[in-house]
Amino acid sequence: MENQTNREQPVIRELGPAEPLEESAVLIRAAFGTVAAELRLTPANCPTNPAFLDRSDLEALRQKGVKLYALRKEGRSIGFVALEKADPELYYLEKLAVHPDYRHCGYGRQLLDFAFRTVRAAGGRRVSIAIIDENARLKRWYQAYGFRETGLKNFPHLPFTVCFLQKEVAT
Repeated sequence: MENQTNREQPVIRELGPAEPLEESAVLIRAAFGTVAAELRLTPANCPTNPAFLDRSDLEALRQKGVKLYALRKEGRSIGFVALEKADPELYYLEKLAVHPDYRHCGYGRQLLDFAFRTVRAAGGRRVSIAIIDENARLKRWYQAYGFRETGLKNFPHLPFTVCFLQKEVAT
């Protein structure tokens, strides 16, 4: 007898060059939108925040060689992460997002684990990320995963401080 409570396991896969990106853009806007609202970020004061991106922004990343990955569950995108190879040893983790309806279920950690496995398989040694320093909850989450702060910077075009974090890739 089939188990009625068994649900489809989430799957992370790369979004290929011909795959549409609108669903991922909607997901990223929803995920980053909660923080943008908390910090009063708007398209006027922070136009580059992922809460305001569209499909063409993701397409530009893909054209630049950034690898885009979607976490799908039950036919729906619920998570996203992008990886950019900065140099042979360093990768940038970008736009890690989990839809607000699926937060606090381990999907963010699943995306991080996947990203680190991917970087390790490619020969990378470090992963770096830039976040909003004022988002203390997110900063603690990355630090609990093993990221360490490497610097803070104020940019004149941003209404917040950028915190740079980095973690070594285990061999």
